[in-house]
Amino acid sequence: MIIIFFGAPGVGKGTQAALFAERMGFGHLSTGEALRNAIAAQTDIGKLAKQIVDEGKLVSDDIVTKIVEETLAQPKFQAGTILDGYPRTIGQATALADILHAKGQSVAVVVNITVDQETLVQRLLARGRKDDNEETIRARFAVYENETAPLLDFYAKTPNLIKTIDGEADVETVYSRVKIAVEGK
Repeated sequence: MIIIFFGAPGVGKGTQAALFAERMGFGHLSTGEALRNAIAAQTDIGKLAKQIVDEGKLVSDDIVTKIVEETLAQPKFQAGTILDGYPRTIGQATALADILHAKGQSVAVVVNITVDQETLVQRLLARGRKDDNEETIRARFAVYENETAPLLDFYAKTPNLIKTIDGEADVETVYSRVKIAVEGK
């Protein structure tokens, strides 16, 4: 089973993805972590990614997708896979569909966690990270709206694939909502 966790910055998708993966025995693929692992392992694609990162550039969709493909081949992802932070663009979503199709698989459910944007701004500001100022946070939302949110239309083409979850609650309540949505799939 392939599950994508989706939502704006700060909705708690990483927290919920990790919790769901741990409790269900699924592999949790966070693209940031997979990228760091590929660089550390010095795989061919990891070496290429390191060079790009060292130059201060963004890693292309093709490279991120190759890292995801390598990671999905690992045994821990065979029982089920939680994707967190991937895909982020229509190009990545199309590439993922091709990878899964070649394996006779498809995305089972897209868990779309929603929280009011002003609540998210306050939530992110409360984290107290150095790079979390209001201007930076709002810029991240703009990128999300322009580049990532269109994925909802992409996945909406498949009936009942998207399950929208209200993320304005404590972690366990949101987890219960996610679990019910996924099990109802």
